[in-house]
Amino acid sequence: MLTLLRNAHVFAPEDLGLRHLLVGAGRVLALAGNREDLAATGAEVVDLGGRRVVPGFIDGHAHVTGGGGESGFASRVPPVPLSHFTSAGVTAVVGVLGTDDTTRTTRSLVANTLRLREEGLGAWCHTGGYHFPPVSLTGSVRDDIVFIDPVIGVGELAISDHRSSQPTQDELLRVASEAHVAGLITGKAGIVHLHLGDGPRGLELVRAALAATELPARVFNPTHVNRRKALFDEAIELARRGCHVDITAFPVEEGEDAWSAAQAVVRYLDAGAPPGRVTVSSDGGGCLPVFNEEGEMTSMDVGRPSELGTALREMLQQGLSLPQALPAFTSNVAAVLRLKGRGRIEAGAVADLLVLDDAHRVSDVMVAGSWHLRTGRLCRAGRFEQSALCEHSKVV
Repeated sequence: MLTLLRNAHVFAPEDLGLRHLLVGAGRVLALAGNREDLAATGAEVVDLGGRRVVPGFIDGHAHVTGGGGESGFASRVPPVPLSHFTSAGVTAVVGVLGTDDTTRTTRSLVANTLRLREEGLGAWCHTGGYHFPPVSLTGSVRDDIVFIDPVIGVGELAISDHRSSQPTQDELLRVASEAHVAGLITGKAGIVHLHLGDGPRGLELVRAALAATELPARVFNPTHVNRRKALFDEAIELARRGCHVDITAFPVEEGEDAWSAAQAVVRYLDAGAPPGRVTVSSDGGGCLPVFNEEGEMTSMDVGRPSELGTALREMLQQGLSLPQALPAFTSNVAAVLRLKGRGRIEAGAVADLLVLDDAHRVSDVMVAGSWHLRTGRLCRAGRFEQSALCEHSKVV
């Protein structure tokens, strides 16, 4: 089936103005300024009337198996259904294990990643979890990345957190070197995705690694860097040295020692840090816990992929333009994860497309050329959530 999208205001993420897009075989086949150049017999024609079309969000950190488990077995979060991603505009996702890499394993993570692929989503994952040595499928981090198709890196390995295994510099370097070499062999990301906790050591281990070794800075990919304001300042300096830093789209209370995702991206860009080295992820399906001084969880929330759209809207409200804000959700993520053909709208790219309404909300979602959301209504769901389609419920 060919689809001809007429009169789309395309942000690729740069502003291309009004364009007509021909989509087929899961790809953007062509873009043109004149629709006569894209005449396609038998194509489904959709006239967007000048609405904005942007690349699909790439969520580089989500707990596709579910996270949690820090307060007993009943606190384990269930796996994230397909529609929770697609209705939020996520067309590609990278799954991670968190604190609980005991009852949840790399085997289950790979299985859930492949489940999402079968349901139509672009999906990859990292091997390991919070702890050292990383839990792997083959017994080797390098072999997992080299021989298991969806596995592209290691993570989220925890540092500066009471839940981590308190890795030493030598242990971190060993994992990083394995990931880096695996990336060289395969062309995959080959990164160590680092969970950052609230600990005062912050990014000390990463700074030491950059000073002591020949490993490229891009191998170290810290996330949750906006959870403390001082930590965020450290992250900006690491970005200047070549690291790609990941901001989490979680709720931030007024007066909290943290930056919201929107505030963090605005501050990052205002600081003159390299614009291509910042990304935003949702922590979807992950536990957002609050701990007391004894390390006991007193309350928890759950990360939601929909926070990505909220963050984008807030950035636009704070004065960023779409070409300034979009890369952190799209092209920057594709670059650090080496996901070829994603994160941009251009001829030959995967047809992962979002349509935004006048309020900057996602109204339509196309994943690899197939519609998952049309005018705010689901038209495709996972196998075990078909009731969502039967009810024809509108996504809000």
